[in-house]
Amino acid sequence: MTPLLAFFRIRRLFMGYRILIGEIEHEANTFSKVPTTLERFRAGALLLDDEIPSARRGTRTALGAAFEAAEKFGWTLSHPLAASATPGGVVTKETFEQLCAWFLADAEGCDGALINLHGAMVAEGCEDPEGEVLARLRTVLGPGAPIVVTLDLHANVTEKMAANASALIAVRTYPHIDYYERAWQGAELMDRALRGEIRPHTVIAKRPMLRGLNYGRTQSGPMRELLERGDALEASGKALVVSVCAGFTRSDIYDVGPSVTVTADGNTTEAKRIAEEFMDYAWETREFNSDTIISIAEAVERAKAGEGSVGKPLVLADDSDNTGGGAYGDGTNLLRAMIAADLQNAAFHAIFDPAAVQDGIAIGVGSKGRITLGGKHAPEMGGGPLEVEALIVSITDGHFRCNGPSFLGGGAWRSFGPSLMLRVGGIEVVVMSTREQAVDLAQLISVGIDPFHCATIALKSSHHFRAAFEPIAREVIMVDSGGMIGSAASSKAQYHHVRRPIWPLDNI
Repeated sequence: MTPLLAFFRIRRLFMGYRILIGEIEHEANTFSKVPTTLERFRAGALLLDDEIPSARRGTRTALGAAFEAAEKFGWTLSHPLAASATPGGVVTKETFEQLCAWFLADAEGCDGALINLHGAMVAEGCEDPEGEVLARLRTVLGPGAPIVVTLDLHANVTEKMAANASALIAVRTYPHIDYYERAWQGAELMDRALRGEIRPHTVIAKRPMLRGLNYGRTQSGPMRELLERGDALEASGKALVVSVCAGFTRSDIYDVGPSVTVTADGNTTEAKRIAEEFMDYAWETREFNSDTIISIAEAVERAKAGEGSVGKPLVLADDSDNTGGGAYGDGTNLLRAMIAADLQNAAFHAIFDPAAVQDGIAIGVGSKGRITLGGKHAPEMGGGPLEVEALIVSITDGHFRCNGPSFLGGGAWRSFGPSLMLRVGGIEVVVMSTREQAVDLAQLISVGIDPFHCATIALKSSHHFRAAFEPIAREVIMVDSGGMIGSAASSKAQYHHVRRPIWPLDNI
């Protein structure tokens, strides 16, 4: 037995280990003109210290797994912060520094860290906030302490992140339904590292790609293939962790794009070879795209033709105004077309418009009135304000428990602020005070919509909705409503900070 291993075993026997857990999650769409402030984290989730155990213990979330692991391995936990905000504009400098201050306040004296970061945050004056957080944490904990990080598979992973984390473990599903499992994977690796059994180190490989790997879709294609190859390498013991990330294209930063990180025990020569080989395949398959997106006119025509269908609803996914990608979420083009077509037994989730919610509250449940919806942030793209004569059907405080399989689920309580459901003709429309994409059936049920008996359901989401809604749908159609993501309008955006040359902006 080595002296180091003997030391760790003696310490564990008499003292146990103190482990830092927590999360900071945000995905930055740098083309959004609305900055992400501390208030936007409060509107999402901002839990401090003793608020965290009651909110996350017993849930199938990353932090839920960390609490379970602490019981199994006998860890004492420091849990200073759990913060997440809906994807949006760049995080303000003041907000980032405050989050860091909270997160690192109790780090000194910890033996390791098991933390959940997104990996695609951008802050004012800092293109790599996660790398900066990890560098500061590494300074506090020291060079030998294990720092294990779970990431979104749309992370724009950097050399700084890989250098300061012992292991980077990206989720392997999109929709993301395995944060709990990945955190448990991280916890078991942490235990082995604390006992001196392994010495995890992480390497990274990238290519000059803005996008690729089928935008991270894990159902088929190159992303699925690399994930399966990574699983086999882990199972064989040839790598501790293999993480494949598709990146987030709406971040105009130097390190945008796909990456592969491999965590090895000690020597990283073979890990680097694996990472480079995986990225060679990502480069070769960079043009693969499995999704077909159609126009509003075609989508509404198909919805109208299927109104008489019995059973499952047609799901229309508004890909280009997806708040989960940082879009504004108040575009009206699709809803306007649904109303013009006089769709019946339809639902629409959702228009983000706090002012309209207050107008609906003033009208009152059971009453009709004129109300203006959305179109405030980018009317030239997603459609301008839409005035309707509506019946206010329900008003809620926005609180509900997500029990679906997605990243918002796992039994955790969520809130989208004061919300209402109004009826325009045959369409039930959700209006909410906090931006968020539709990923859980409870988001509809909580305001009084029965998704199981709708002929058509329109959702502002690109892909995460599939975990909960695809099983109940007769068909899913991706729609381009002209919003800021994935549409012709967004193709005009100019990238100024990405490394050049880079595909597909340059002919390489």
